[in-house]
Formats: sequence, structure tokens, C-alpha cells
Amino acid sequence: MSIQRVSSFGSSTSSSWKYDVFISFRGADTRRNFTSHLYTALIRKGISVFKDDKELKKGKPIPSELLDAIEKSRISIVVFSKDYASSPWCLRELARIVQCKNTLGQKVIPIFYGLVPSVEREHMENFDKAFVKHEEDFRDNIEEVETWKRALTDVIKLRGEDSNDRDESELIKAVVEEISCELSGQLPFINFKKLLAGVNSCLEKVQIQANTIKVQWRESTMAPPLMFPFFFFFVRCFRITPNKLHCVPIGAFPL
Repeated sequence: MSIQRVSSFGSSTSSSWKYDVFISFRGADTRRNFTSHLYTALIRKGISVFKDDKELKKGKPIPSELLDAIEKSRISIVVFSKDYASSPWCLRELARIVQCKNTLGQKVIPIFYGLVPSVEREHMENFDKAFVKHEEDFRDNIEEVETWKRALTDVIKLRGEDSNDRDESELIKAVVEEISCELSGQLPFINFKKLLAGVNSCLEKVQIQANTIKVQWRESTMAPPLMFPFFFFFVRCFRITPNKLHCVPIGAFPL
């Protein structure tokens, strides 16, 4: 049975979106564990979720209401698990998700569940065997298989989350937080304690550099001090991204 919930976020109900989130997943891999827990966490947050709970028998076409739900969802979560690509149903969902991303601006969040996070090609290698079988089973419709491959490559390139070296609860919390921020239009949460620590570290580095330059200038015998009324050194500003702070050289100012 397909499950639907009313959203507490105004953004989806006041626009053309019918659902906040659509979850694409391989039922045999994650239905009774990760996907179920993620769904529950999203619902508790007041987020409208479409998660199809029906098992589609092999050879049956993907239901039109499922494709319609993808098109009317603001965000799609794709849970890539070990056997995700072995399901033609999942790949057809994925192809429609990519189509909606490109034409409707739908946000797509890939989650690599039980897969080692690495470069794009290594992700694809997890699914190579599945596509060999698809090419054999769908030899009369090889164009559709190529569409699935392109969709898979497209989504794998996107920034996402993975379950490697982290508790499942932490992963779910991160996903729910990102979706909540996206729906409310807020910036992602920033750990200000870590942020301030990063600022202090950068300021200390700048002070050390400045002191070093002053000492070197004063000890220099290359020319009289009057020939160097100003000595320039690079200062740094702070570029903030979620949970990270970067020191970036931006210019030079006189001591």
C-alpha cells in the first residue's frame, strides 16, 4: 500500500508539489530496516512522504500512480543498496527522477547504503553485473537500458550521504536535517562551537605570519627602512560551508 502524509511545511502544499519526499529503494534490501526507519523519522518531523509499499511482480509495468508521485514530489531520496540496480522497477523510477530533476528542478539526494563511498566509477562497478543481465533480458529494448545507465551515472555524481563508518541513526538524522532545511528555506545547521574554534585557529596563523614578517623586515639589511614604508602580507577571510570553515587568501594590506 502506498503511504501518504500531510506536510506541516507550507512550501509543498502552496505549490505544484503534492509530496515533500519520494523514496526510491530496493525493497528486498532496505524495506524493513533503513528505509522504514528513515520514513518514520521524516513523518515525525511533519514531512509528507511517498513510499511505495507494494512489491511489483517481475514483468509487470511500473504503476502510473508511482510515476505521478515522483513527478509531484519536491525531493527524491534514492537509497542505493547492493542490489538496487538489479531491479528494473527501481531503474525506471530512477530514470523518471532524473527527468524531473532536469525539467522540474526536483532536488535529488542519493544515499549509498552499505556501499563503500568512493569515486563514481567504483560505485558503478557495484552494479555492472546487474546491467549485464539487463542487456540480455532487454535486448529488444536496449535503449531503455542505456537510459537507466545514464540516470544512474547522473545521480551518483550528486552530493549525498553514505552509511560507511557511521551509525544508522546519525545518517538518518543528517538526511532529515537536510530535507527540513530545504523545505523551510533555511541554511543547514552550523556547529558554532567548531566554527569559533576554526576562526581562532585561523587568526592565530595570521598573527604568527604577521609577526614573522615584521621580524624579517626589521632584521633585513638589503635596504634602509625608509625604502620600505609599507610591507604587504596576505590576510585571510573566512568562507563558511556547513560544518566547515576555510581560510581563503583575499588580498594584501600594509602593516
